[in-house]
Amino acid sequence: MKKIGAFILICLTILSCNNLPTKNNLKQKLDEEETINSLINNWHKNAADANFEAYFNAMSNNGVFIGTDASENWSINEFKKFSKPYFDEGKAWDFKVIERNVYLNSENSPNLGWFDELLNTWMGICRGSGVVKKYGKEWKIEHYVLSVTIPNDAIQDVIKQTKKHDSIFIKNKLIKSIH
Repeated sequence: MKKIGAFILICLTILSCNNLPTKNNLKQKLDEEETINSLINNWHKNAADANFEAYFNAMSNNGVFIGTDASENWSINEFKKFSKPYFDEGKAWDFKVIERNVYLNSENSPNLGWFDELLNTWMGICRGSGVVKKYGKEWKIEHYVLSVTIPNDAIQDVIKQTKKHDSIFIKNKLIKSIH
């Protein structure tokens, strides 16, 4: 019985060693995370610099941007149309990263990542989160969500302020979904 137990323990040890990340995998993971961080940093910088082409080239052709207003759920083309006047005036937005976390679907040849970030913006502290996808050797932003942060002790005041607007928005959505 002891021999069987020892054999099983040795097999489990060997199998678990095969799942340990190698130095190369860890380096690749760190390199990919750095590349994704650079992509998002440059994306924010291109907005601040009102560089329309570079900003939207960071997004995939299927990109989605969800803004802080409940109505802002844009395809890349809708977001371009909305944003173009701001970029043309040289007055796009300027978001400064406070912190960011990047995650990958695999340490070995990752092709999908996601992130969350805290941003210092003209609206105060906001939270951004998104999904990035690798096309060949290039990462692109697939989906981005921008949210205004609200301290827990201020939420009741915000609810009072937005209650009327929210009820009208919901009513309009319900009417549209019926037709």
